[in-house]
Amino acid sequence: MTGIAAASSGLALIAWSGGALACALSAVGLTYRPNRFGTAHRALVLALMLTALWALTGALWGLESSGEAIAEAARNLGWLFALYRLFAVDGRHASMRPVRPLLAALAFAELVQATAVLLIAGTATHLAAGSLGLRSVAVFHLLVSTGGLVLVHNLYGGASSQARLLLRWPALALAVLWIYDLNLYTIGYLSGGTPDILGALRGAVGMAAAGLVALGTGAGSEALRFRPSRAVAFQSASLLLIGVYLIAMVAVAQSLAFAGGDFAQWTQLAFVAACSIGAMVVLPSPRIRGWLRVTLVKHLFQHRYDYRAEWLRFTRTIGQGERGEAPLEERAIRAVADIADSPAGMLFTPGDSGRLELAARWQWPTADVPAEAFDAVTARGFERSGYIADLDQWREGRRGRGFSFDPPAWLLADPRAWAIVPLLHFDRQVGIVVLARPAQPRRLDWEDFDLLRVAGRQLASYLAEHNGQQALAEAARFDDFNRRIAFVMHDIKNLASQLSLLARNAELHADNPAFRADMLVTLRNSADKLNAMLARLSRYGASAIEGLEPVRADHVAQAVVAQFALRHPVSLVESAPCEVAAQREPLEQVLLHLVQNAVDASPGGAPVFVRVSVDGLNGCIEVVDSGEGMSPEFVRSRLFKPFVSTKQGGFGIGAYEARELVRAMQGRLDVESREGLGSRFEVRLPLAEAAHLLKTFSDKDKKVA
Repeated sequence: MTGIAAASSGLALIAWSGGALACALSAVGLTYRPNRFGTAHRALVLALMLTALWALTGALWGLESSGEAIAEAARNLGWLFALYRLFAVDGRHASMRPVRPLLAALAFAELVQATAVLLIAGTATHLAAGSLGLRSVAVFHLLVSTGGLVLVHNLYGGASSQARLLLRWPALALAVLWIYDLNLYTIGYLSGGTPDILGALRGAVGMAAAGLVALGTGAGSEALRFRPSRAVAFQSASLLLIGVYLIAMVAVAQSLAFAGGDFAQWTQLAFVAACSIGAMVVLPSPRIRGWLRVTLVKHLFQHRYDYRAEWLRFTRTIGQGERGEAPLEERAIRAVADIADSPAGMLFTPGDSGRLELAARWQWPTADVPAEAFDAVTARGFERSGYIADLDQWREGRRGRGFSFDPPAWLLADPRAWAIVPLLHFDRQVGIVVLARPAQPRRLDWEDFDLLRVAGRQLASYLAEHNGQQALAEAARFDDFNRRIAFVMHDIKNLASQLSLLARNAELHADNPAFRADMLVTLRNSADKLNAMLARLSRYGASAIEGLEPVRADHVAQAVVAQFALRHPVSLVESAPCEVAAQREPLEQVLLHLVQNAVDASPGGAPVFVRVSVDGLNGCIEVVDSGEGMSPEFVRSRLFKPFVSTKQGGFGIGAYEARELVRAMQGRLDVESREGLGSRFEVRLPLAEAAHLLKTFSDKDKKVA
């Protein structure tokens, strides 16, 4: 035996034995992960064990033996069965009709090949004994390898993005096996024999397949990706170009050498000199090197995101504003969530006091969001820093450096909450988007942060423009309302003047004392009502409240409740003595509106509760009902919007006027509502004593200034 043959034999023994051991170990390891590949788990274990048996047979009996050929047929049948079960991972085996016939045809070809091997083995102890038999067997092997590679391509190419993360490892193992077989049997068919080196190294293919399947069984296999750095990609491409350049030079020089004579030598020398001069001129050029670097980065350095596709999807989601589509707030959440493969999200926008309140939800109805979702300190912290928070890091205690604020406790307690994306427009916070955890958990990295930050700023500009358009539209409606109400007030004022004049004349000329008395009472009441209507119609904004005075809020509440005694069960469940700084008539008007709304929202007989209490320096009046309730979107975008009413024939300014009157009295109107449970309105006004002290201190400060 020559030295080369001995080396080849030793290499074959190592490769085939190593392949058998690797496949056996991979099968054992996969046995302890029964849920890793779903319904394909047992089929993969069987295929690995058959591959180990094939490699062991090759190590013992050698390549081209009948035993190795039969074991190879069993190996291929096992992998074909595993391939079919892999189609069932995402349910495609039931919908792809061509899969079963093609698999059956390949299995039949493999059985025919095994039968041919047995027939040849009956007449010759070695498959190489007959060139015709070897070529026939090679044809069947080529058919199985080609058909198997087509099925592997369909398996991976037709899978969803999430299924690909799981299927890529067994698909790659199958591709390695059958690509090697395709090359091996193509050479064998054309040359009439198997090359020694390729046959010796064939057992190593089992090691490669076993290693790829073992990688797929790991807990973090979905996150494993080949991502060469830009420096590595550039250096590798440079070496590749140098190799191509050298091969081209050798090929041209050898082709010129066929001409023979001195002319060929001079031609070779001239060609080498021209190529060398061209390389020295072109390669040092910064422009050429810069173009080459950019080209390599674009085409060889793989980013996680296809930025063009992400941007097109982002703008398409935001721009879907036709009839039947979701409102802008929900589309904004979806646009950000789609970037990070998040299945749900919530949008929070600034309220009147600087706190962030829930504005919209997208596919996240179970989140229990308090009325004060983000306090003012946390909201300002996200506004100043523009920080995108990975909530898993905060839960693990790894808070970013230099941050003196924490995400809300209710958000950290929700296991679905994953990331916080602030929406900044000219460094001012338009809102915050909270994303839910994706189906495939992963860590946010620098590329996620950069893309989400840019998307957040773009989204903030859309929301700011939308809010500006709504404000302009609201101002236009107010302008139209003011023009209309001016005519109404003018007519009512003339009518009030006429009735007043009639009352004065009746006092002078009426003959019947009784009639005169009744007429005077009626006319005066009518005039008072018209004047009160004029006063109410003219009260919009803070200018309507000229001065505050001590008012017993509990007395006002008792008077309002008494007016509903015969119409609906309205109960004053608590009436603590409470004197606030207000005006009685506007406060009574506010409570009448709130109680009437609660009565309208409550089903027949459902009680409405009123509660008066003292909270620190404020007096509180609560109106609670158990009616249908309101969604956060309605409370945020429609409840306090003028000219928007859910009542038939309603003018839509009652809730708006109530809030403005409370604000004019230096108070606040808060709302909490749950659909199907009811609503709670709370009027908070400063106590009279506290308001007096604050006014005293304010006057002293003005004098000092």
